[in-house]
Amino acid sequence: MTQTIGFIGTGVMGKSMAGHLIDADYQVHLFTRTKEKALDLIHQGAIWQDNVESLTKNADIIITMVGYPSDVEKLYLGDNGIIDNAKPGTFLIDMTTSDPKLAEKIASMAEEKQLHSIDAPVSGGDIGAKNGKLAIMVGGKQQDFDTMLPVFQVMGENIVLQGPAGSGQHTKMANQINIASTMIGVSESIMYAKKAGLDPVQVLQSISTGGAAASFSLSNLAPRMIEGDLEPGFYIKHFIKDMKIALTNAEKMGIKTPGLALSLELYEELAKKGLEDRGTQALIKWFEGDL
Repeated sequence: MTQTIGFIGTGVMGKSMAGHLIDADYQVHLFTRTKEKALDLIHQGAIWQDNVESLTKNADIIITMVGYPSDVEKLYLGDNGIIDNAKPGTFLIDMTTSDPKLAEKIASMAEEKQLHSIDAPVSGGDIGAKNGKLAIMVGGKQQDFDTMLPVFQVMGENIVLQGPAGSGQHTKMANQINIASTMIGVSESIMYAKKAGLDPVQVLQSISTGGAAASFSLSNLAPRMIEGDLEPGFYIKHFIKDMKIALTNAEKMGIKTPGLALSLELYEELAKKGLEDRGTQALIKWFEGDL
């Protein structure tokens, strides 16, 4: 199998993911809308491409990690995009959290061009990306999954094929629905500890590991809440996007998701107050009334 990977999107998580691939001796070609964001990776050994067309033609595996479904659609299905330029046999791996129906559409169009399409959104935030320990939720064909597994293993540890095209995105929606209510609980827990006169750091020592309350959010984001560190491991604006996709799909399936709806409402309030580019742990500001 070829070792040439085209990587599009070097944000908070994508930069670390691409870096791991370079370290694993894959030849990585890069394209982003802002070249300055890719300079560290270029110095690390990545090859810069000036546009999507040239990147696509120089790669046998293409990985995208961008912001919104509209970005994914433009990259793959737009004029002179990835599907138009990829040579037969190329693997297309979208690791953006996007819409399941869009993943199905891309897979269908890719198959017509003899391309292999996989939707593989991730969870773990900046910490998981930096440590190469992302959870990777995969939708696609078994043979394609088996072929790409060594690539996924460079970036993550918990890697599961969930089913056909779109299944990875549906799994990520389930993940985001869980996190939505969890973040409310984490924020309420911290506020309760403070109002009770406790040291919230000590409280975390008791409840964040080993007990029934343990979670990634409690272990990794609660300390940031307490410290007032709002730097994004995952942007509020992207979480809002994810929750809207999940809510739309849940409504189509006739599922009631009151926790998801409430979380979306609170995060949208934060965005209106100018916090859309902060990390999801900034939810604590709503509970503190510090807006």
